Amino acid sequence: MARTVRHSSLETRTARLRLAVRRKPYGGPSIARGVALLYRRNKTNGTWVLKASDGHGKYWTKAIAEADDHDESNGKTILNFFEAQDAAKKLARGEDGSTGNAPITLDGALKDYRRDLEARAANPYNAEHPRLHLTSVLLAKPVALLTATELKKWRDGLPGAMAPATINRLCRCVCAALELARQHDERIQNRQAWETGLANLPDAQEARNVIISDDKVREFVATAYGLDDKLGLLADVLAVTGARPSQAVRLLVRDLNDHPLR
Repeated sequence: MARTVRHSSLETRTARLRLAVRRKPYGGPSIARGVALLYRRNKTNGTWVLKASDGHGKYWTKAIAEADDHDESNGKTILNFFEAQDAAKKLARGEDGSTGNAPITLDGALKDYRRDLEARAANPYNAEHPRLHLTSVLLAKPVALLTATELKKWRDGLPGAMAPATINRLCRCVCAALELARQHDERIQNRQAWETGLANLPDAQEARNVIISDDKVREFVATAYGLDDKLGLLADVLAVTGARPSQAVRLLVRDLNDHPLR
């Protein structure tokens, strides 16, 4: 049986009901390294609250269940003191209780997304660019605890000089990282948070049907060669193929064998 910790102020409903009702949780016992059980006193049943370290010097909290202050424990939504300890450990460290299965943070999700992009020979910049704009608080927060409200607040607070289309692209990168994390962790059940909070801004896509004459294209390519041979080669490939820079940099020699540049 897993070791349980005693705590005279929270262990019994009689002791808990002596505490004053307040929003801030009362401190409780440390039940494992970096994991503590807190208690919020309410007018009705109190709330058991998990406090856990993210491994980077910060902490995150999450309500686990109601306390059995007035109603008997049902083992799920209402827990006694010792049941709440077990639930807190499972949530903080995964169903198997191992530290290796701790909830993934947004920071971790972006790292996994970068590795996934690299494995698929895609551009890892899509996983790094969001870091320039995300706050340390959001990066340290477990994906499973992100809310639509805080994600929307972050999106709406991005620099005013950033075009709506750019914001949408940035948000899509974050959504991709979060969705990848969800696919590999069944505990993440809050997809609605990023689908709603990071929804595309309206009227952000404006068609730019700009047609450049052949003479201008040749002039542009020649100028690029004048600055640097490699830059010129890239501009030449883009001009001939119509590919995006991110596509061109992944081209291999064999891709051009049947379509030599002229």
